[in-house]
Amino acid sequence: MFGSLVLLAHGIIYFIVMGSIFRVRQSIGVGVFFCLLGTMHFLETYLAATFFIELPFGLISPGSTVMFTGKLAFFLLLYIKEDAEVMRQPIYGLLSGNILMIALGLLLRLYSNPASLPGYNPDLRFIDQMGLLMVWGSLLLFIDLIALVIIYERLGKLVTTTVPGRIFISLALVLSFDQAFFYLGLHHLTGVPESAFYGGWIAKVAATAFFSLMMTAYLRIFEREPLPVQSRRAADVFDRLTYRHRYEKLAERVGRDALTGLQDRGQFDAKGAAMLQAASQSGLSLSLMMIDIDHFKSINDSRGHVVGDGVIRKVAETIVASKREGDELFRYGGEEFALLCPQTPPGAMALAERIRAAVADSNHPELERPVTVSIGIATFPTHARVFRELLEKADAALYRAKASGRNGVVGADA
Repeated sequence: MFGSLVLLAHGIIYFIVMGSIFRVRQSIGVGVFFCLLGTMHFLETYLAATFFIELPFGLISPGSTVMFTGKLAFFLLLYIKEDAEVMRQPIYGLLSGNILMIALGLLLRLYSNPASLPGYNPDLRFIDQMGLLMVWGSLLLFIDLIALVIIYERLGKLVTTTVPGRIFISLALVLSFDQAFFYLGLHHLTGVPESAFYGGWIAKVAATAFFSLMMTAYLRIFEREPLPVQSRRAADVFDRLTYRHRYEKLAERVGRDALTGLQDRGQFDAKGAAMLQAASQSGLSLSLMMIDIDHFKSINDSRGHVVGDGVIRKVAETIVASKREGDELFRYGGEEFALLCPQTPPGAMALAERIRAAVADSNHPELERPVTVSIGIATFPTHARVFRELLEKADAALYRAKASGRNGVVGADA
């Protein structure tokens, strides 16, 4: 009975202190909360390996039962109130710190004759053992948290929308998985008996009920802002936990023109050849429009490059608004754009004329005169059979459009 009261007191103090720091994270910074998690991580692992309380249903460690369950609950609270991106930060920190601890401990063991001091002397074998156990626990924690948020979100769609129910079920399922695999590592490194597995699992389920109630009370009393109702997709959660979405955002920016956000010349060269090949295989047409802003150099010379950049952006936006959904627009270079239009004839000339008129009608309050464009068009397979030749024909048509007075559309010669 006394052992159960000790564990209960342990849980209450743990939640009050951790919850208080979490509550003021906006004013003192969430990093303080992360440091607290990191400090508790070492004590939690140490107690899980060395300190057990014997209860009727088995051996119970406050480190594994109370502190780890509480840590997982607070990670879920981080996800609920912040985001998966915030939640993942301490995971990577803990894992990196544990690996560093093992590496530094192994390095120190190369020096086999440390000075002997009265009292306690260094036990590097213990550091190695604890380090391995902490790395194993951190790897499991990473898996636990991915599973935790995915299960939490799926429960909102399939089982229950109540926050206490989602918290309890998701924590109980993940802790059951973790108990099995952490016990295997603990048994291998320290030889703890089997009763620690069964007793720990029963105690973790009880601790899950306790922390679920405490979290629910905390959310209702201290942070009563409405929680997200719509469940997030599992793929989105995984991407945010593993930094994959940042890679995808970076990949989206590669091949984009910084000024306009359009695809750049490299994308044009790659996609143009691919689109022409696809048109050839399917027996369809592909038109290429080369679009050039008229008298652009005079705008830069008289109004400066800032105004010139604004003109380029406005023309790009106008073309985007005027083109068809399947057309691909690129900034070819400087004040010139390229537009690839699948399946256009006999409407290519009409589309180009619509774009020309839209640009001419657009408003540029910083200029005294309207901005216009000249457009040259070439079409596969009428004017060319390979992409390079198609580009040459469209370029030649563009030069004829500029030579004939600008602000016009000219088709390539057959």
